[in-house]
Amino acid sequence: MRHVFVVGLDDFHLRQLHTLPGADEIYFHPLFTSAELKQQDAFPVARLLDEGRRTLRSFPQRVDAVIGYWDFPVSTVLPILRAAVGLPGPRLEAVLRCEHKYWSRLKQAEVAPEQVPPFCAVDPFAEEPLGQCRVGFPFWLKPVKAVLSHLGFRIRDADDFERALPVIRASIGRYAEPFNLILEHAALPPEVAAVDGWHCIAEGMIAARHQVTQEGYVWRGDVRVYGTVDSLRTGPVGSSFDRYQYPSQLPAAVQARMTAVTQRVMRHIGYDMGPFNIEHFWDPATDRLSLLEINTRISKSHAPLFRMVDGQYHHRVMLDLGLGREPDFPQGRGRCRLAAKFMLRHFEDARVERVPTPAEIAAVEAAVPCTRILMEVAAGERLSDLRDQDSYSYELATLFIGADSNAELEVRYRECLARLPLVLAPVQGRGDGASELGA
Repeated sequence: MRHVFVVGLDDFHLRQLHTLPGADEIYFHPLFTSAELKQQDAFPVARLLDEGRRTLRSFPQRVDAVIGYWDFPVSTVLPILRAAVGLPGPRLEAVLRCEHKYWSRLKQAEVAPEQVPPFCAVDPFAEEPLGQCRVGFPFWLKPVKAVLSHLGFRIRDADDFERALPVIRASIGRYAEPFNLILEHAALPPEVAAVDGWHCIAEGMIAARHQVTQEGYVWRGDVRVYGTVDSLRTGPVGSSFDRYQYPSQLPAAVQARMTAVTQRVMRHIGYDMGPFNIEHFWDPATDRLSLLEINTRISKSHAPLFRMVDGQYHHRVMLDLGLGREPDFPQGRGRCRLAAKFMLRHFEDARVERVPTPAEIAAVEAAVPCTRILMEVAAGERLSDLRDQDSYSYELATLFIGADSNAELEVRYRECLARLPLVLAPVQGRGDGASELGA
């Protein structure tokens, strides 16, 4: 048996790992659970590093791999944990050149300046933070480290900036304090060391309708892309994700150009022996490509889509690399020609009055082929109390749906919504009655 430690393991992804080839010869050990790492008031990075390294070093048998599929703090601590037991993988500095938004933009601009919008660092605690900003309105303001567009604001004018500032100041510490603990383990250039987790980045707007994410990995310096996923947005400022759909429907020539940019940037960053996903924009009016950000992990959101279309979860790529093996990921061997992850959202605060029971969810999954439904809220919750939401919406449920055409995909999605009993009630001072989503 091989022994693989999974940082932030949960039952949903453990079931996916058990479907991979050779999984019957692997014992997957949890190195903390997802609840311990992702559902606490504070990210326990100090504990994760101390207890995690101690657990790995004291394990009585050989540790064959340490892997993880979560974003912060998991993706950024993996290099430190692997180094504790001498396992190969991307160096911490290479991971941070992707994950630290300001450092990443500096590196991207060195080899792909035409794909990078104007940007600058901003200290939200400075006496006059707006005076530091060298990016003209409108722009995006976001922490140098956060996830899921948390604390990301579209700034149209000085009034927007002044409204966003107190929210950022009050909440940025959730990421800044644990991120700075990780930065202490890295050799940082002076221009990056001065921009720690308490800082933000201002970025010029990207004028493009089409956003995609490329899933890939680097094997001994060879940058490979194995899938491109469309990202469709919704909401009052177009910043909230509506769905991810695979495979991308962009022209093959555009995807090839994106791949070339991906390869150039990832080689320049020095990232090796690990998975990644990188987000691009394409503007068909100008044929211009733009880069958004890089994540040093597989996207768990895309995993069921790859299973439906290609026949396997792309956890296989993460596992192969963790074990020091060259990945061999299949293409087009799944049940469906395309698949999507739909994110059911609400754009105002509300209280959850009723959610579907497990039996009701199972009935919908049985009635609608190639469907998997996950509730993100529970009865009695207030949406504004949910953690790590984007700045403009709340995620209520996730629906993974496969089909053989776009039309069939839309029909199945609408059928799921019609069958899901999900009721929200306005909070005091908003509206005058409950709303039923999906009825």
